Amino acid sequence: MKTALKVVGALLGIALLCAGGLYAWASIRTTRMLTRIVDTHQVDFPIPFPLTEAEIAELASPDSARAVALARAIERGRHLVDSRYVCTECHGANFGGGVMIDDPAIGTALGPNITGGFGSRVWEYDTADWDRTIRHGVGPSGRPLVMPAEDFQLMSDQELSDVVAYVKSVPPVENEVPAVTLGPLGKVLLALGEILLAADVIPSHTAPHSVFPPASEATVEFGRHLSGVCTGCHRPDFSGGPIPGGDPSWPPAKNLTPHESALGSWSFDDFARSLREGTRPDGTGVLEPMAAIVRYTRNMSDTEVQAIWNCLQTVPAVPVE
Repeated sequence: MKTALKVVGALLGIALLCAGGLYAWASIRTTRMLTRIVDTHQVDFPIPFPLTEAEIAELASPDSARAVALARAIERGRHLVDSRYVCTECHGANFGGGVMIDDPAIGTALGPNITGGFGSRVWEYDTADWDRTIRHGVGPSGRPLVMPAEDFQLMSDQELSDVVAYVKSVPPVENEVPAVTLGPLGKVLLALGEILLAADVIPSHTAPHSVFPPASEATVEFGRHLSGVCTGCHRPDFSGGPIPGGDPSWPPAKNLTPHESALGSWSFDDFARSLREGTRPDGTGVLEPMAAIVRYTRNMSDTEVQAIWNCLQTVPAVPVE
């Protein structure tokens, strides 16, 4: 009996030693990962984008061109945030800060204050800083951020400009949000590559961005542009599956390809209803995290919904695994 207890004690000691070693290694590795410098290109574009000569010619007074351009940019930015880019999911309804992750084991990642109030993380941002943060997941210092920038790879310069114009127009909020902290499990998962930073997922930090989005028409091209924000969960080929870095309680993302075992069994009306009402063809509701996203997709225009559907009909059909 004593011998058995000694063996168990020895094995427990070895396990604790291994766990301690793994945690120490993960702590060192994650510190290096989060403090390294990621080089990105530097872009510059106007905020807001100016009116075209044709638009200026339609104004009662050319002197109002700047004000009209800003008003139109803010309205476009509002639509982008309310229907597609879901910024408030992380930054809060008033952009003064929100919750991304709050788990003792994984860590705490609170969406920072991006208003003009005290505690703002973007107070001194220039155009290049907005680009690095939103489309590259890299802060002004060059260090990686906990930011889902991989979802915004197809965002054009004008769309980013519009979003910034809108965010700058919201009332300032005074709120100083703490920096990201990783728990023991979060460190191990990040170190092992089970949690990926956008800065490491994005294939190129120097490739140029489109200046303008495609025309707002129900085309495959426009649908492909819109569906760029879907790939973070549904994968670049839209075949779905476990959501990278997602909550373990979330079900796999749906296969959106036109295979008969996937979206091929849906009609356009089924698809539109899922985005507008959060209801599947069998009458049941969509599950998280899509249930939260419906708060935004219901604000898409008919043209946007049709364009996404048209795009999904063209991707290679992949059977549900």
